[in-house]
Amino acid sequence: MSTGLICSAFLTGVLLVSGLEACAQIAQEGRLEIPIDDDEVENFKTASLGSKGLMAYRRFLGKKQDQFEMVCIDTALQIRWKGYIVVDNRLDVMKVSTYGNLFFMLFKDRDYLGRDFIIVVINLEDGDYGTYAVKNIIPFYPTEFVLTDQAALIGGYFNSRPLVLYYNFSLQTSRILPGFFNSPGELNQIKPNDDGTTDIIVSARNFEKRRALWIRTYSLEGELIRTTILQPEEDKNLIFGRSLKLPNDDQLVAGVYGRFTEYSRGIFIATIKPTGDYTIQYHNFGQLKNFFSYMRAKQQKRVKERIERKTIKGKKLKFNYRLIVHDLIDYNNQLLLVGEAFYPNYVYPRMNDPRLMFYDPQVRTNRVFDGYKYTHAVVIGFNKNGSLAWDNSFEINDVKTFDLQQFVNVYAEPDRILLMYLFENKIRTKIIHDEQVLEGKSADPLNTSFRGETLDEASNNTGRLEPWYSTYFYAYGTQTLKSPRGSYRKVFFIHKITSR
Repeated sequence: MSTGLICSAFLTGVLLVSGLEACAQIAQEGRLEIPIDDDEVENFKTASLGSKGLMAYRRFLGKKQDQFEMVCIDTALQIRWKGYIVVDNRLDVMKVSTYGNLFFMLFKDRDYLGRDFIIVVINLEDGDYGTYAVKNIIPFYPTEFVLTDQAALIGGYFNSRPLVLYYNFSLQTSRILPGFFNSPGELNQIKPNDDGTTDIIVSARNFEKRRALWIRTYSLEGELIRTTILQPEEDKNLIFGRSLKLPNDDQLVAGVYGRFTEYSRGIFIATIKPTGDYTIQYHNFGQLKNFFSYMRAKQQKRVKERIERKTIKGKKLKFNYRLIVHDLIDYNNQLLLVGEAFYPNYVYPRMNDPRLMFYDPQVRTNRVFDGYKYTHAVVIGFNKNGSLAWDNSFEINDVKTFDLQQFVNVYAEPDRILLMYLFENKIRTKIIHDEQVLEGKSADPLNTSFRGETLDEASNNTGRLEPWYSTYFYAYGTQTLKSPRGSYRKVFFIHKITSR
């Protein structure tokens, strides 16, 4: 382990605390700005430190070594300290995470054959940092990075086979966890539990060629304790699942199932007893009351009439959706499952479209991927015995992205649930109480720091909304702003957002 010190420094910024243009659903309590230049290679990225604040970081390129500028920001959007970390310029940041009073950065050689990892650990109090060299015999691309009291768990794939690398910080040793690397599958979740164990969920085909869920539980030291296999019913595949342990040691796993592995037809809820016995309940999308509420009135009416006809005739409901499933949320003695429906969009480009190098206008199969389009988010409440309680939805008819990601954030209060996301500099919000809609969808622009200043729509502005701590979220990104006099400036911004 090598160590260094990030020295404290002041970073020029603008902090705005204002209630200007606050809407009925949310309040913008503050704004931090850091000026940036157009020629900078990388923009800032951010990570939540919970109640300790935020970490903003960006990369400056060098000949042999690069520098990462690290900016630690408190919850009042004041800069606590700023400094630099030096790394080999062949290393890329793969994942970041926070655990206790430490901030972790996972690095890997950008060459695929590079097997080892580097973990940089930063003390949030003073910026002191150390590096750990993680030896690894199998080259793989990491998709998961989870911390426990003793170790880092790095999950990924080799030849379409999921695996998890366990690295012990005290012993500075690493090994592949037992039970993996057997067959192709999808790594669904690495979930640390309050009792020190960790559950790892993998979706893979069983002997009947249907997708089942393998739930492996490991001790704090990385030893395999037990394996539970959730087997689907005939003509069903368990495509994706998320886990949550209950105080009575029962375990709930909820996710999506389908006739085929690419599209889901509904949600499933499995209750697993400490003995390993389990039950699974299935709920077709057509059985949900508000799943199709994102549609226009006429389209929604046609769908409901179709559902009614098929139900009367005893026929199966076949609605196929692609759905991203979020972590389960504990809410009012219930659990919430939140998912976002999307579909890949393809276009037939013109001959001068830069996305297509070789284009034959006579061949209509020359289509190119044009991003993912989101249709809506679905929020489903179910009791802790696994039975469905209610459902609601939130339309997302204005989002397209090339990076498949979670957009909708959920804040659950005792008497209401806020659903919100940031797109094109506006926070889109909807407030529900179970299946009731308390306030419909609204769109409220982010405030700027100076009156009369406007967003330059022609520039490449970016923005995301993320959960932070307690009742707070933060919005961040880059903006090019135009003053009333016609001058421009480019900034990295952070907004502190809360509900009203």
